[in-house]
Amino acid sequence: MKHVKNFLIINLNIFKIIVFVCIFSFNFNLEAQINWTNNGDAYFKLEKNQLVSYTLPNHEPKTVISNAQLTPSGKSEPITVAHFTFSFDQQKVLLFTNTKKVWRLHTKGDYWVFNFKTKTLTQIGKSLPPSSLMFAKFSPDGNTIAYVSDNNLYSEDYTSGKVQALTTNGTVSLINGTFDWAYEEEFACRDGFRWSPDSKSIAYWQIDASAIKKFYMINNTDSIYSKLVPLEYPKVGESPSACRVGVVSLSDNKTTWMDIPGDASQNYLVRMEFIPTTNNLLIQQLNRKQNHSKLYIADALKGSAKVIHEESDEAWVDLFQLGNPYEIDYINNFSFLKKTNSILWASEKDGWRHLYQVSLEGKPEILITKGDYDVIDLKYINSKEGYVYYLASPDNATQKYLYKSKLNGKGKNKLLSPESLKGTHDYSFSSNGSYAEHSFTNHYTPEVKEFITVANQKALSEEESILTNIKKWEEKPGTEFFTITTADNVEMDGWMVKPTNFDPSKKYPVVFYVYTEPAMTTVNDNYYAGMNWFYKGSMADDGYIYISLDNRGTPAPKGRAWRKSIYKKIGVINVNDQAKAATEILKWDFVDADRIAVWGHSGGGSATLNLMFKYPEIYKTGISLAAVANQLTYDNIYQERYMGLPQENMEDFSNGSPVNYAKNLQGNLLYIHGTGDDNVHYQNAEMLVNELIKHNKQFQFMPYPNRSHGFREGEGTFEHLSTLYTNYLKLHCPPGGR
Repeated sequence: MKHVKNFLIINLNIFKIIVFVCIFSFNFNLEAQINWTNNGDAYFKLEKNQLVSYTLPNHEPKTVISNAQLTPSGKSEPITVAHFTFSFDQQKVLLFTNTKKVWRLHTKGDYWVFNFKTKTLTQIGKSLPPSSLMFAKFSPDGNTIAYVSDNNLYSEDYTSGKVQALTTNGTVSLINGTFDWAYEEEFACRDGFRWSPDSKSIAYWQIDASAIKKFYMINNTDSIYSKLVPLEYPKVGESPSACRVGVVSLSDNKTTWMDIPGDASQNYLVRMEFIPTTNNLLIQQLNRKQNHSKLYIADALKGSAKVIHEESDEAWVDLFQLGNPYEIDYINNFSFLKKTNSILWASEKDGWRHLYQVSLEGKPEILITKGDYDVIDLKYINSKEGYVYYLASPDNATQKYLYKSKLNGKGKNKLLSPESLKGTHDYSFSSNGSYAEHSFTNHYTPEVKEFITVANQKALSEEESILTNIKKWEEKPGTEFFTITTADNVEMDGWMVKPTNFDPSKKYPVVFYVYTEPAMTTVNDNYYAGMNWFYKGSMADDGYIYISLDNRGTPAPKGRAWRKSIYKKIGVINVNDQAKAATEILKWDFVDADRIAVWGHSGGGSATLNLMFKYPEIYKTGISLAAVANQLTYDNIYQERYMGLPQENMEDFSNGSPVNYAKNLQGNLLYIHGTGDDNVHYQNAEMLVNELIKHNKQFQFMPYPNRSHGFREGEGTFEHLSTLYTNYLKLHCPPGGR
């Protein structure tokens, strides 16, 4: 429905945010991955299947692992590396290969270790099934590697190769060291174990999904007889999987379970990590409604736990994540501040997303960032100099800039990104904070990168300087950003692409692209703004006006009230905002009110249906992909977070579900769903189709056999879908000025 070891704060909803093209492929971007050296003066990159280091400031290259060194003994071809991670001392590197997808990402595969001292390549987990290892990582001392295979946790001594099964009871529904579908999809929890600082034990999650009802998908195409595809999937209103955290000792394989208060099947354990240099764990618990968060310190040896911090919200408590959840090595770590024995925490308690120091000793918390703006993403903590670096955009919610503030909360925030570069900035800081990789993009500039010195924010050379070379990268803007105020006095950000040879004296059709839910924004000032990946050809050249708008409830950095106004109102307030904004746009002289189309995928597919059914006087044509037609069919974590429990407020679920308004369809509807969708189940399509048939509503329906939520599978799928989308739009909402 939806999407740096330092604490990178990002709204949980951004988990589901992806550039739309990525819906179709989650392949690794190997050239993009960089790992900084421990001293911060160099970085590693994988290039042409070889690992190369670059020493700054001159980017001096050195091949540190060649293709020849990646060729196993007795083999003629090197292993193909999909991802790499280092031991703590960076004397060994884990190489991930032969990967297989689990849900959204390729998290299963084989692992090899390259030892820089001995120049040897060694496979680990050889006794286990091929491509079954997950999340392999070195112990802090670098002598042992732990990994998950078939829902059991293992350790392997690097020198002897001895493999030790730390758990043996793992099954399809009793999951050790990783997570079930709902935890992964909604909390971005995948890597489910953590090494202790002394390398003697491992803390891990255990998920018991045995009480979760199975949802069955049907595969009708891979054999003559159909096959049932079972999935443990907790629908909204159903109790979550039971979850607990244990610490297993490598010396005796015994697990000590942490005594976290509360019913394990009515609470979530969403974060867990060893507090540095201790045998204590820091664990975050959310109640089932996700409106009450507690932080526990648990004794890893005894299992006892005590609360050190609590927070509540009338809507939901946002779970702030670290880094990009669509990276294979994504781990949700806390960010510890050693000097003050505290953690860096984010909260919306004053109406804006701000950073706080939360003491592990019960001392008063300290507000670090202050003002009427949201912290978007935390990039680096410089404890030595007493600063925290983060992304924010106080004046424009569609953009991102780098700021810094003092960790002690004194003084004002300081803008660091070049003021002349208006758009979206991002940064990857070196280990010591001296250097950073800086990327920049806006709606008329493809993403460009440079390495900078953090102290003066200047490029390491004129050749790579973005400021120096920006003019040669800039293109003629084809996308316009604007704001519009509705009759309800709601100001919404939007972008618009006008026809190539726009004539203001003519009237043109409008195609609205929508998402509208708390999981993502569509109006972002980057190079992909205004693109339509499904349309064959150019919408602008063909004569369409293409528009997208962000309504209340989307995770824009506009404060808590903006984001949480949608609580218990998905399908109502978001859809109303979109329709009210469209009403204002229809007043423009160059808009043809008789040719108005809307489309969206997933949550956007749901919005498309609601707009077509609730506002047929505005939207004449709709294309809906993978939509939640009935909110009662979606998973409990997402739906209960934003809508509450159906046992308590069923009317809100009914009010927001498109299926209950299908009888109002008047325009042209193309409805598309994959029968193998494990996220938004195909049952949504059949429920909606039944309702449309009941009321004799004519429409076009396209099921894609065994395709999942992103329609990625099957030869020719994208070409067929793109052709279908384009032909339908042109037929029912003809392009061109009149």
